[in-house]
Amino acid sequence: MNKIKYIIISLLVFTSCSKDNDDKLLATLEAYILNKSFEVGAVIACAASDENTNEVLTFYYPEAGATNIRFYETETTQIDENDFSNYLQAQLQSEPFFNGYLGKFTKASASEKWIIVTFELGNEIKISNPIRSKQISKPTIWNDVVTIDQSQSSMPNFMWQHNAFGDNAIYFQVVSNTQNNLLSGTYTYDNHFQYYNTSNVVLNVTTQTPPGLIIGNNYNFTLMDVSEDNWVNWVILKTFEAQ
Repeated sequence: MNKIKYIIISLLVFTSCSKDNDDKLLATLEAYILNKSFEVGAVIACAASDENTNEVLTFYYPEAGATNIRFYETETTQIDENDFSNYLQAQLQSEPFFNGYLGKFTKASASEKWIIVTFELGNEIKISNPIRSKQISKPTIWNDVVTIDQSQSSMPNFMWQHNAFGDNAIYFQVVSNTQNNLLSGTYTYDNHFQYYNTSNVVLNVTTQTPPGLIIGNNYNFTLMDVSEDNWVNWVILKTFEAQ
């Protein structure tokens, strides 16, 4: 009788473990894109650590019509970040950023990981490049250190220190109003950007011609210093009055 009970218990444990493994396999990014059309590097995304909580904030640009937005992460950084079988979906709710112009995932994590954001668009799965979280080894620096030259009326020129914390690949700049509506979103390799002069812009997520700045009104400037592995080394947040 004891032998039969042992066999039954063993079978139950084996079945439970098999189910857990099957569920884990089904939750991978590899399983999600199996036999489907997909494009890698098609989602603009990066991540930073929160200055107060040290939670990982993953920002992304959802193209118009994007659906089924998902967040995937690895269990560790000691893996092949380009192997989609290493990424498990985390059931996170996306939040609006800049009133929904961008999206944001927030997640507390005791360890560093690789992250990927996906969404569906036009019968295709769009996949971001891997993002290496560094909330422990290189937490994001937040400050307001930027020079604003307003010698050209309504076209402020923002300048900041180049590669201040090392590992810079590109800069992302946002000019927004006091209601947090994004007016322009641009990327440069240079450590300066003038509103709204796109001569040195290498990537532009601004979908409409930005409005002219109204002299005397306050606006916000946001800068993200992004590394090659899509971690934000430095965030600048600065309110300024248009002149």
